[in-house]
Amino acid sequence: RACRLPLRSPSAERRKRVVAAPPRLRAQLRLRAAGGWARLAASEANSRQPAAESREDSQYRDTVLLPRSRFPAQLPGRLQPETELETQQKCGFSELYSWQRQRKTKQEFCLHDGPPYANGEPHVGHALNKILKDITNRFYMMRGYKVHYVPGWDCHGLPIELKALSEVKGVANLSPMEIRQRAREFAERAIEKQRSAFVRWGIMADWANCYRTFDGKYEANQLRVFYKMYDKGFIYRDYKPVFWSPSANTALAEAELEYNEQHVSRSVYMKFPLLKSPPKLTSVLDGSSPASVLVWTTQPWTVPANQAVCYMPDSAYSIVKCATTGEYFILAADRVESTAAALDTQFEVMSTCEDLADGSCAHPTIPGRVSPLLPANHVTMTKGTGLVHTAPAHGMEDYNVASHHQLPTDCLVDEGGFFTEAAGPELQNKNVLEEGNEAVIQMLQAAGSLLKEEKYVHSYPYDWRTKKPMIVRASKQWFVNTASIKATAQEVLKKVKVIPTSAVNRILEMLDRRTFWCISRQRSWGVPIPVFYQKDTGECLINSETIANVIKIVEQQGTDAWWTLPIEQLLSKEAVAKAGGHDISDYVKGQDVLDIWFDSGTSWAHVLEDAEQRADLYLEGKDQLGGWFQSSLLTSVATRKKAPYKTLVVHGFTLGEKGEKMSKSIGNVVDPDVVINGGEDHTKDPPYGADVLRWWVAESNVFTEVLIGPVVLNAARDDINKQNALAAGDTLLIPQALPAHGA
Repeated sequence: RACRLPLRSPSAERRKRVVAAPPRLRAQLRLRAAGGWARLAASEANSRQPAAESREDSQYRDTVLLPRSRFPAQLPGRLQPETELETQQKCGFSELYSWQRQRKTKQEFCLHDGPPYANGEPHVGHALNKILKDITNRFYMMRGYKVHYVPGWDCHGLPIELKALSEVKGVANLSPMEIRQRAREFAERAIEKQRSAFVRWGIMADWANCYRTFDGKYEANQLRVFYKMYDKGFIYRDYKPVFWSPSANTALAEAELEYNEQHVSRSVYMKFPLLKSPPKLTSVLDGSSPASVLVWTTQPWTVPANQAVCYMPDSAYSIVKCATTGEYFILAADRVESTAAALDTQFEVMSTCEDLADGSCAHPTIPGRVSPLLPANHVTMTKGTGLVHTAPAHGMEDYNVASHHQLPTDCLVDEGGFFTEAAGPELQNKNVLEEGNEAVIQMLQAAGSLLKEEKYVHSYPYDWRTKKPMIVRASKQWFVNTASIKATAQEVLKKVKVIPTSAVNRILEMLDRRTFWCISRQRSWGVPIPVFYQKDTGECLINSETIANVIKIVEQQGTDAWWTLPIEQLLSKEAVAKAGGHDISDYVKGQDVLDIWFDSGTSWAHVLEDAEQRADLYLEGKDQLGGWFQSSLLTSVATRKKAPYKTLVVHGFTLGEKGEKMSKSIGNVVDPDVVINGGEDHTKDPPYGADVLRWWVAESNVFTEVLIGPVVLNAARDDINKQNALAAGDTLLIPQALPAHGA
């Protein structure tokens, strides 16, 4: 209230009295005047001054306004949390958001809240993100803007499903609806824990009106976006290799991977006997000595699915003679010395050419199968032999080569990562990453095709949820054709303000590498892909009539209706007739659900009040450069040809105060609740209160990794105490004696 008192310009008489003050006091006054307005000393602070000095200063008291305060300079740690809670309640913190929404102003600032995942306790990363958003919102509110900020939660997906099922015995016997119910209950509990923490941190919002991705209206809007993209040709179904998690039995998108830099693979050097010599090598290979193509791979389990061997066009390839066995091998000229060293032998170069076209070789383990030599630009000379074993069902580049040359894409691996019956009795039911890999290596050895096996440490994709290795596996999935969107997305992104500016290049690079986005998942907890399939042909049925009916039901009942209602209520006879079908009973409901990145990436369609609106700001951690920032951009550009945001702010991750990753085993995990309320032992974990937590965020350089720990928190507390001391009277601050209306 003191800060709202009108400033009065001191009279000439008062200014004379200030000038006439003793030298020491004049110096203090000049020093304090430089600070402008601040809270002034309380009577308790004045009483601490020596009596003589108090009498000396009292004659100048009426030269300035001296508001009085009962607020102490600082509180004992144990009282800080209690006082903060009392202040929040008495001062109506919960009503601030609604109050400012009622202001009569045309200026509005919209910060669209990226939904945190509803799968656990609130952590210090949440604190960094939410407090940063709150500081931003309050800044704009104080500038006279009406703030639009709707908090939300990402509620579907495998992590929630797995955690919910971990609490249940006999998971295999649960129906999809039982799984969904348990997952929903788990997410709701997590949301309440996180919501309570966010309120305690002082985050300004209408906490009674948040968005959740499992709400019926949210899901209906999401399906509207899905159909718009499908109708425009951006979404399609295809059989192609995707990242597959055997531990979770589902396809994953690239954004759901993490890479283990210390993964150990069993790599092999193997030979493919030459059946037909490339014309340019015919004169050298007279047929008197058998020759083989030399290949290296880190995934021996994919060899049974081999359909070709690829070489780099316009690169030199040599025929060499092995000094140990006398055999002839074909490999890249640039890889002769390194390969000979790896095989502990010497190679004599007999001839070199730059084209292996029209050559072919025999499959190393399957009699009668021919593997042609084909040119491919994905072949590199940095590792291996310069010749790449190609299994179209287990590699993205391999699939592209197979599509171009019309080779089969047979997948011999099931959803659990086991060889199928089609792989043969020696491999059937064996795990491809374990005993199946060993079995293939033994088959290579038995066929005389194995030259060397060795352990190879390299970066390998893991499922970021189960922390288990991935495989690449062909299956029928739904995809977003990002190749047809990304050019527009990149142009649109160049008009978005990105802070820091270096982050925009990373998003552009990620978009450039992305040719498709797999959006289907083989799980129960999610938004169903609203497609019906003809029983006999597997043909998809989705049109404006089918989707309109499904959306209407979902809006009223939520997506549980997809599992609980009979198909006759979801699919109308008119829609079947329009598609050329005869009877509803000829169709079945699809069982795939949408990727949660598609869930959260369509949040703009639900939260933004105007269908054409863009949020002023998206503010998230740097992990969202390939996640929410990108999925939001792709869905918005595909349906509206514009970005959903005007500005992106990207902050760093939280680390321990020594710059190390937080880990329970190290003991450096910082719990925001312990920061505020203290731990069991207050001498070890004192209660700092929410102000210190907020101060830590406000004073940090959030565009790098943000450090937190006891030393950092103690420094933040000391900073606050110093500020309180200044305000409470240890140092008197007075308004500048300048213009009539103040500093």
